[in-house]
Amino acid sequence: MINLRMTGQSGHGAGTLGIKRALLILIFSAVALSGCETIKSAKQVMPIRDYEKLLMGRIDADYIGNKNCLSACHYHDKIQRDFEASTMGAQMSKKSGMPLVNCESCHGPGSLAVSGVTPEMVEKDAAEGTQTACDYNTFIDLKNLPAQAQSLMCLKCHAENSSFNLHNWNAGAHAVSDVSCFNCHNIHAGESLITEPRDIRDMCLKCHQMQAAEFSLPSHHPVMEQKIFCTDCHNPHGTTNEGLLIEYSLQETCTRCHGEKRGPFVFEHADINDECSACHNSHGSVNNNLLKVSEPFLCLQCHGPRGHLPATEQASGAFFTRCTDCHSQIHGTDLPSTGGTDGRGKFIN
Repeated sequence: MINLRMTGQSGHGAGTLGIKRALLILIFSAVALSGCETIKSAKQVMPIRDYEKLLMGRIDADYIGNKNCLSACHYHDKIQRDFEASTMGAQMSKKSGMPLVNCESCHGPGSLAVSGVTPEMVEKDAAEGTQTACDYNTFIDLKNLPAQAQSLMCLKCHAENSSFNLHNWNAGAHAVSDVSCFNCHNIHAGESLITEPRDIRDMCLKCHQMQAAEFSLPSHHPVMEQKIFCTDCHNPHGTTNEGLLIEYSLQETCTRCHGEKRGPFVFEHADINDECSACHNSHGSVNNNLLKVSEPFLCLQCHGPRGHLPATEQASGAFFTRCTDCHSQIHGTDLPSTGGTDGRGKFIN
């Protein structure tokens, strides 16, 4: 039994409090038990055999190997030649020592796809200038797989230690947003399966349209000019850092290029020294130097005009002056301020 009266207390109030706590315990216990029971009794949305077919291809088909598959109908196919020259093709060669990496590793068993293809049929089609096609319907329907399943086809090999940059893929923003490897990589495109830097800009901006607009503003990082690339700051394969940054903080990422702003300095910009985004828009701005707000209004958000011009002269003087005309080392310096006066004997920094 639950003792409803709390030790060291007496009276109606203590008893009521004990009852409330007991009821809360019972409610949370019921919710927890019902949740566990729901998980235990959960059933798959489709039969297990359909799951296997989704990821493994036709269960009634057999694996026949690259030679039998490619020579049946793709012998003169450009895709085959490009693929053999690629890194994937090199892994599939006999010299790689990796017999499990082949066409059927991704497309599923191919016996049914080429069952009706004969050398005579291929020769006849070649004489007529056509290529004999496999029965692609028997392969795994890669293009129509869910995004997570598409990535799984790649990750079953590329999530190993040799591809350490993919360890955080499943927790990254792209995977969570149903973006798959297929959206950026085409393994049949040619010899190089790695997306070239010159292609990264258009590939990223076709989805990140807000950033594309910011890169068109007067002050922007030269991504559109292809002097820097999205991957200089972000890791598209996933990181544990906010915004898929390649470094653990925004400051560490920015100072990879802007090393003169890193510090530490004897005199630093207090409180915001490690947060570049407090003053700057990373991708682009209508103000100089990627500033969020033009000077002096950016500075006046935190620093009042105290110690500068009197209130009667602010409109005619301070609001038309850039703070950095005097405070040029805004990110930090090792030199003390020389100081000065406001013309009336009052000391200012």
